[in-house]
Amino acid sequence: MTRWIASLPMYNVTPYHAALWRSLLSESVAVFARSFDPGEVTIVNSPEGELMPHWRRNDLLLSQTCGFPYRMLGLADEVQLISTPIFDAPGCEGPRYRSVLVVSAQAWERGANMLEACRGLRAACNGVDSHSGMNAFRHAVAPLARGRHFFASVLRTGSHAGTLQALASGKADVGAIDCVTLALLRDSHSESFDGVRTIGMTASAPGLPLIASRALDENQAHALRDALDTALAIDPERARTLRLRGFARLSGEAYAEIEDMANAAAQQGYTELR
Repeated sequence: MTRWIASLPMYNVTPYHAALWRSLLSESVAVFARSFDPGEVTIVNSPEGELMPHWRRNDLLLSQTCGFPYRMLGLADEVQLISTPIFDAPGCEGPRYRSVLVVSAQAWERGANMLEACRGLRAACNGVDSHSGMNAFRHAVAPLARGRHFFASVLRTGSHAGTLQALASGKADVGAIDCVTLALLRDSHSESFDGVRTIGMTASAPGLPLIASRALDENQAHALRDALDTALAIDPERARTLRLRGFARLSGEAYAEIEDMANAAAQQGYTELR
């Protein structure tokens, strides 16, 4: 029997959201199975261990990655692009999104009401392989840094929620949060944003791509795209809660913008967030 694995791990901001993404994925697989019998499909909310090995699996039926590992860490050469979600959130335009620049309430009170005023403060970043938390942030800071250190320190938090917690608790002063993540968290935990202020947004980029193993042939990939569209329409309330409006079919080359942003920062002597 053919065996596959599937996951949608990137926007599981609460257990409730994780259950909705799992439901959408389950229905997508069921619709896909009307055209192609996938055999046994194991659906997981969050894969165990590192995500890169999971995304590289030859039995990956569907998952979602960040544009940075897709373009910058070689995933584009190993997987096939299925589609890119279209979200209804401030900072999104079609299948594009931005990062929201946020500061702690204490930093705001000290005058950090724009990115330039954050010089010498403590930054927080979810991870060095994140476009929204690092690459877009670095791109925004580069013209201000002029090749030098801009922040007093950079704390790696492991997640966007961790970055927000670091700001709210006073462990950091400024960070960049995926605008979709921020919108979903505001929907469900609005009270947790009392200690955080918004000061701007980064440049936009293509959203987080849905990917599959290259073991799927072209017809199967096309059927999977159609299955996602069908599953989305089944439950409008689920789509509303996930802020999900649809799926765009971008080319892989669209994600060159993410590399362009990294290169632009490097050309200004700002090769890492610092």
